[in-house]
Amino acid sequence: MTELAPIPPERVRILRQWFEQGIPFNRFLGLRLELVERGRCVLRLPWRDELVGDASRPAVHGGVISTLLDTAGGGACFAMLDHIEDRLSTVDLRVDYLRPGPAADLWCTGHVVRVGNRVGVARMAVYAGALPIPGEPDHPVATGNGVYNIVRRSEE
Repeated sequence: MTELAPIPPERVRILRQWFEQGIPFNRFLGLRLELVERGRCVLRLPWRDELVGDASRPAVHGGVISTLLDTAGGGACFAMLDHIEDRLSTVDLRVDYLRPGPAADLWCTGHVVRVGNRVGVARMAVYAGALPIPGEPDHPVATGNGVYNIVRRSEE
């Protein structure tokens, strides 16, 4: 397997600024891009009372969770593209809600399954409080699979 070149620091800075400030909904939520590397993305959403969907628990709104999954999957796929001008859009998003999201920071990981010329596929998971320790059992709040349409700059 060919080793992928790391993402240059300047591009990471641009991606972080775009994820956190350039996408109005991400900015509204307060989403933070904690890590981006080729084929992998980690997001954090700091807890706020406004994220509650079920006040009797309180539990995080399902739309917030699906947004995290979609954004992490898209971010992981986008990190595989060569040009910052390339574009990506969601074609299909599968979300499995496994347990209520408690009143805690949410973390979301996304990793690429495959990226081709026109389609990318990613798997994602949302965790409450912290990311799981590698090798230890994990208990995600939700998992997801995303399919993304890719439009490369050279195709326009």
